[in-house]
Amino acid sequence: MTDKPNFLPERLALLADLNAAQYLTEGLLSGKEDAQAITLNKVTEPLPHDGESRAELAPVRDLIDDAMYKFRDDRPTSADAWLAPRLHATLRLTRREAADRRIWNYLALGVAPDYVVWRHLVAKSEDVPPKVAARRFRGPAYTQAFARLWWTAELFRDGPDYGPVVTVCSNQDMLNTALRVDVIDHRPTAQATVRLMERGTVRTGREVNALVAAINASAATLVYDVIAPDAERDGRPLREWIEAAESAPAVPRRELPVGPYEERTPERSVGVLVDHFAELFAEAPVRGRPDADERDGAET
Repeated sequence: MTDKPNFLPERLALLADLNAAQYLTEGLLSGKEDAQAITLNKVTEPLPHDGESRAELAPVRDLIDDAMYKFRDDRPTSADAWLAPRLHATLRLTRREAADRRIWNYLALGVAPDYVVWRHLVAKSEDVPPKVAARRFRGPAYTQAFARLWWTAELFRDGPDYGPVVTVCSNQDMLNTALRVDVIDHRPTAQATVRLMERGTVRTGREVNALVAAINASAATLVYDVIAPDAERDGRPLREWIEAAESAPAVPRRELPVGPYEERTPERSVGVLVDHFAELFAEAPVRGRPDADERDGAET
């Protein structure tokens, strides 16, 4: 199994896609070789905020070590709900900064390749050795090992409250599917889907996939931000939260951290969409659901 890099600098950095590609060896993807940390760090670039506390590498690495230790006896997927909000609160990035794939390339290859292997090593069959998909190290935000956690925390937190993030990360289908649709960027939509999960309206992976598909399809004809407007976004709480990183302690390990003190999602808007989405879901085809089977039979 890939070990923790034997050389870690003091600061996080940026690793371009082209440079990252050369380190995605078969040995690394199979967990048999370590990342070449020393040579890798020779081709990185400093973060734009390199001089700030939030660019320190040690707090991120310590957090990842704690996640692997805490869930060492559980399925690695169990770590997502714990790590996502804490990674978000540790890095304190703007969306513009988080949209730069280079920071996630560096986290995966330069900071914690051992975590990526631990979390995402998959056995395809008995005849094929276990292997990590390359997109977990260098890939789009909805599949890359760390980007997917950060963006889930960003899109599903309700202002300073990371509780909804834990709910989403407890269902791998929601975590893997929701990030692929743009409509989740609308906060009342995101919170309404969480509410349906909390109520038990949707439970299984098939139900989650059917719900997200129905929400996305309905968005083509119904403008959600008109019937369920979000609060006016104020950038000041986020800026203040980022500035507070200079004196902030390490994120708590037992209780959830606190995010930016942005205004919460309007409850009325969430309620409107909860009712609408529940109706959509009631009519959505869910494979294996009795009413869906009957509907399919009637159509044929």
